Amino acid sequence: MTPPDAQDNRWSDLDRPPLNTASLRRALVREGGLWTSLDVVTATGSTNTDLAARADGLPEGAVLVAEEQSAARGRLDRKWSAPARSGLFFSVLLKPAEVPVERWGWLPLLTGVAVATGLSRAAGVDTALKWPNDLLVTVGDAERKAGGILAERAGSAAGGGVVVGVGLNVTLRADELPVPTAGSLALAGARATDRDPLLRAVLRSLEQWYGDWRAAGGDPAASRLQEAYAAGCATLGRRVRAELPGDRSIVGEAVAVDGDGRLVLATEEGVQQPVGAGDIVHLRPAG
Repeated sequence: MTPPDAQDNRWSDLDRPPLNTASLRRALVREGGLWTSLDVVTATGSTNTDLAARADGLPEGAVLVAEEQSAARGRLDRKWSAPARSGLFFSVLLKPAEVPVERWGWLPLLTGVAVATGLSRAAGVDTALKWPNDLLVTVGDAERKAGGILAERAGSAAGGGVVVGVGLNVTLRADELPVPTAGSLALAGARATDRDPLLRAVLRSLEQWYGDWRAAGGDPAASRLQEAYAAGCATLGRRVRAELPGDRSIVGEAVAVDGDGRLVLATEEGVQQPVGAGDIVHLRPAG
């Protein structure tokens, strides 16, 4: 018989062991590196909310990981949930003081490139990027959303920065999918689903991409970020509808991501119209 408190036992699902905090710290937190602290909590509402509340008092490079989130948010406060220990749910605090603030909008796109790069190495999964913040995998013949990224300004102008959160479905099973269009690394045929090495690979990739971008003063071209994002962006080359506030929309072929991280749509009127992530409510395929 299953004990009544089995759901609260961190080993209740043997296919989903807990993360090893000590091992992760030894691997990632080092003098001279980006990551200055790493904490893993059993459960919380939102790692982004928790880290943002402490942004002024923490140095750059703080990492907060949750085994489960009860109030995780996507862009525009959309809800997002997954079973305990079924994925990677974490936030990082970045303070790129030497980068002009107008270039900070590249951080969610940079994170997408870093996550895709890390997963390719560690899991053997081809992760595509849907502009502006979704992570896609192929399950069967269909593209499925396996994760998302949320970047938020946090703290004061003097001591704060940007909290970037990542939610990634790793071992989510078909009967656990919240919607039919969701996916996971396991369903996409990942060669590895051990979350410890996956998290190490993603954070090391993020450290490298962020370091190169920061060293270039946030210039997306000089750091090759713009080129890498375009190469991995599944949105480019497709006809899409950008739904805007006030029931307005723009339809066109996605032809580029410009220097400000905006998606450029070529409309039927012959106009190349850039749209920013903050301008849209939804980006959908155009019928």
